[in-house]
Amino acid sequence: MIKVEHLTKSYANVLAVEDVSFEVGEGEIVGLLGPNGAGKTTTMRILTCFMPATSGTASVAGYDVFTDSLNVRKQIGYLPENVPLYPEMRVNEYLLFRAKLKKVPSKERNSRIQECLERCGIREVEKQIIGTLSKGYRQRVGLADTLLHDPKILILDEPTIGLDPNQIRQIRQLIKALGEKHTVLLSTHILPEVEMICGRVIIINRGKVVAMDTPSNLLTSLKGGATVHLEVAGKAERIKSALSAIPGVTKVLGSENGDINNFVVEADGDKDIREDIFKCIVKNNWILYELRREKASLEDIFHQITTQES
Repeated sequence: MIKVEHLTKSYANVLAVEDVSFEVGEGEIVGLLGPNGAGKTTTMRILTCFMPATSGTASVAGYDVFTDSLNVRKQIGYLPENVPLYPEMRVNEYLLFRAKLKKVPSKERNSRIQECLERCGIREVEKQIIGTLSKGYRQRVGLADTLLHDPKILILDEPTIGLDPNQIRQIRQLIKALGEKHTVLLSTHILPEVEMICGRVIIINRGKVVAMDTPSNLLTSLKGGATVHLEVAGKAERIKSALSAIPGVTKVLGSENGDINNFVVEADGDKDIREDIFKCIVKNNWILYELRREKASLEDIFHQITTQES
């Protein structure tokens, strides 16, 4: 549905996007991630025909964004980072106005508006003036606007920015539901959100794509080994020496707190070494208070990739 090849955008001597290539298939929910200034918004603006690229090609639903922009706009629903609403209009008036601009057939307008009000959970505020709505409701009105013409593709730039935890959860559930009917490309800084709703992620840093895969594959390939935390009573030096001798263990870090010692044990690959650690502790008659495996998160991977590339 979206195909980007060697896309580059420069402002004077500054490269905002450099040689970016990726594809988004039909029915996918893909997260576009990156630090501030990485080029995410610029890429989205090019895909939505808000600005031209300096070089490269991009197509949306088979239409070239440079030569066939009107058809591209018919296929997409775009939610920018700052939703451009008319605060003096009522919600239903605004959606009717937008439906007319998007050339939704007159006989379908009312049904489309009602459907969007329902899907976005804003029916109870449809007669309220937009300027009096909370940030969460205004974000929902923006989402309803993107859906009016039933686009094949949704491009959402920071859809949960500025929302409280409850509002974030509501918008996240809405986006996940929208993914059942639409192809979705979204950018966000809330990485746990990406793990929950995105089937694939594209990480951009300094204008370049530095990683692209499913969240689980990124975690497996980049976390660099298993880490186990344990709390155990005994002689610290003897415990550290015994743990270091376990096959596959690459590093043992420890700290003493009286008779209780805390250790962080790192091992090669993705091997689960908890059983070997437990057997070692039992064999030496030490007292085990805690044994847990630390799981890497997408946030860890994001930090690892973007700091490596800095």
